[in-house]
Amino acid sequence: MTEQTNDEQAFEFEHALGQLEQLVLQMESGELSLQDSLQAFEQGVRLTRQCQQALSAAEQRVQILMEQNGQSQAYPFNGTDNSSNGGGSYNA
Repeated sequence: MTEQTNDEQAFEFEHALGQLEQLVLQMESGELSLQDSLQAFEQGVRLTRQCQQALSAAEQRVQILMEQNGQSQAYPFNGTDNSSNGGGSYNA
């Protein structure tokens, strides 16, 4: 079982992404008042920062695991889809 801090337990990445999607839909609808739009934008910025921090932490954990397994060479990620499986590719 992995240990997590209270902050990590309280923050759920997928939930935050869902909230961001809802905020975008609300703001794009044009039905929010200026004040509500500003509040939604501020909340979106907070959620985006939390997501970025979670992604950075996950990337660091993967790097540490790779180093522990003797695979310390990092490969740049090519985000273009050049494979038939629908995912990005790694350039070694």
